[in-house]
Amino acid sequence: AAAMLRELRRRWRSYKYRFVPWLALNLRRQRRTLRYVPESSQDKIIADEDVFETLLRTFKALFINDFSRQADILALLPAVKCQYLELLTVEQKRSRVNSCTHPGQHVFSPEEVLFNTLGFTVSRDRSSLVSAGTGVFVTRGFVPKGTVVSMYPGTVYRKHEPIFFQSLGNPFIFRCIDGVLIDGNDKGLSRSVYRSCSRRDQLGPFQMSDESWLTATLQNPLAVGQYVNNCSHEKAANVCYQEFDVPGHFPVELKQYLPNIVYSHDIESHLRCVVLVSLRDIKQGEELFSNYYTVVR
Repeated sequence: AAAMLRELRRRWRSYKYRFVPWLALNLRRQRRTLRYVPESSQDKIIADEDVFETLLRTFKALFINDFSRQADILALLPAVKCQYLELLTVEQKRSRVNSCTHPGQHVFSPEEVLFNTLGFTVSRDRSSLVSAGTGVFVTRGFVPKGTVVSMYPGTVYRKHEPIFFQSLGNPFIFRCIDGVLIDGNDKGLSRSVYRSCSRRDQLGPFQMSDESWLTATLQNPLAVGQYVNNCSHEKAANVCYQEFDVPGHFPVELKQYLPNIVYSHDIESHLRCVVLVSLRDIKQGEELFSNYYTVVR
């Protein structure tokens, strides 16, 4: 029995990731469009620096808005605390100019913070497509072309890491150009794996990832990208996926807003994220549509 088990393990190591089962289960259901990427370097709609700056601006605004809850983190980062106190002072002065009804710091909802920072909000709602289930809409404001409009949350799996059981019947697995997979399912086994990895990597008060996308109350309002529906001939794509590796110098206090976590904590590499970037100007009330599948030539 032991010899047979070893043989099964050997075969599994050489076999896993030859395919992702959900592709076979879902491709036949309806015709899908494809995202063509001639070269990996041409996958960038906007520069990585622009993605970084957008996430930094948004996460800093969320951090300052929730400043009272950050005491344990700031106690360990005195220099960072001074920087945020200066930013908070500026924000409070601006708030007093705009409104006299809220003495002290006024705490906004994450959606309001997103609107105040980027000029729009996005949220999940029933899709305009028949039988498509949930979709993502611009619920307020205006999204200019070339803007990061949402993020694709989930557990990040490198090649040859075990995702077989999580992938069964799972339509939320995104395949990156280099074969990295992101499981954006917020239910079942996928949910449990993400939470386990997230809590594994927590260092004292420092959370290395955001778990709130698994709930109805989002801490990072951008983390809804897994619910963006596939485009069709009637509904053209207005956003596209862009892969982004979080740089090593990303502020540790802001990692609590990153909606991704690596499956294997012992791998020394940058965290892979996927953002959705607007292909054109998008007005309030419009639903977001993109391409599900990637073909690399």
